[in-house]
Amino acid sequence: MPLKGDYEPSPWEPIAEQVALFESTDGADGNEFMGGPCIILTSLGAKSQKLRKTPLIRVTDGTSYVVVGSMGGAPTAPEWVHNLRANPHVELQDGAERRDYDAHQAEGDEKARWWTVAAQVWPDYDKYQASTDRVIPLFVLDPRV
Repeated sequence: MPLKGDYEPSPWEPIAEQVALFESTDGADGNEFMGGPCIILTSLGAKSQKLRKTPLIRVTDGTSYVVVGSMGGAPTAPEWVHNLRANPHVELQDGAERRDYDAHQAEGDEKARWWTVAAQVWPDYDKYQASTDRVIPLFVLDPRV
């Protein structure tokens, strides 16, 4: 079942514009984020209960996806991390395809395996982790049945 709620665009204009471009073209345009392939993650705001949309680097094994809460190695996690912890039902758009997923935070061996996959797509993830004292969270998105 798709997420329901009112959409509130990002207050940061470049993010809101990229989401709008990606969605209006089914990913034909706006499909690159910071020089890497991207997807659009829709989550339910932990506090606001509004739909939030975020472009993130595309990391997939063909069935599941991974999203990394790096925020470029900043000392705090991005807001969407709090959203996934509070509401693990998310929607992901990859090109024209939109699907519902259940998110869980990966730990231990699962995180190590997925981190390697993510760092192959976006090598800066290793640099981001080295530049911060916080442990960067990684979430696995499995298709909702």
